[in-house]
Amino acid sequence: MNSLDDEIVRSDRILTIPNVLSVIRLLGVPLFVYLLLVTHSDGWALAVLMASGFSDWLDGKLARVLGQMSRLGAVLDPFVDRLYVVTTLVTFVMRDFIPWWVAAILIGRDVILALSLVIYGRRNLPPPDVMYLGKAATFMLMFALPLILAAQGDWVIAEVARPLGVAFLVWGTSLYVWTGVLYLAKAFTVMRTIPPAKRSAARRTGSMQ
Repeated sequence: MNSLDDEIVRSDRILTIPNVLSVIRLLGVPLFVYLLLVTHSDGWALAVLMASGFSDWLDGKLARVLGQMSRLGAVLDPFVDRLYVVTTLVTFVMRDFIPWWVAAILIGRDVILALSLVIYGRRNLPPPDVMYLGKAATFMLMFALPLILAAQGDWVIAEVARPLGVAFLVWGTSLYVWTGVLYLAKAFTVMRTIPPAKRSAARRTGSMQ
C-alpha cells in the first residue's frame, strides 16, 4: 500500500482523537446555554466557552501532529466552531451583552454562505476549503466572546476584559465579513466558469417514468 492509499485510509477515519474532541465540544453547546440562560452561572459558562476555544486549537494541532486529518473532521470542526459562535451571539443578545445588530451581521454572513453552497452542489463539487483568514476571524471571535462574558462579572479582570473584548469583536467581525465576501466571490466564479452537472441518462429515464 503506497503513501497515497495511506492518506485515503486516514482521511476516511471517523474515530480519531480530534473528532472525539469535536464531539465533546458539540455536547458542550447545550450545557453553555443552560448555564448562561437558565441558571445564570456566568462563571461556569465562561469556563465552558474557554474550554471550547482551547479544544478547538488542540484538535487541529493533534490532527496535524498525529496524522489524523479526516473528511469528517474537516466538516465537523468548522461546524462546531460556527455553532458555538451563533449560540454565543444569540445568548449574549438575550442577556443584553452585545447589540442585536452585531449578531445579525455575523449570523447573516453564515446564512448567506450556507445558501451559496447550492452552487457547488449543483456542480457536484465539494465545498470550498476553509480559508486561513476565516479561521483567524473565527479565532478572534472565539477570543472576543469569552472576554465580553468575563467583563460582565464583578471580578478584577472585568475592567481589562471589556475593552479587549470589544476590540477583538470589532476586528473579528470585520475579518469575518471580509472572508464572507471572498467566499462569495469564489462561489460566483464557480457559477460563471463551471456549468451545472448534467443528469445521467439513468436519472433522466427514471424521472420520465
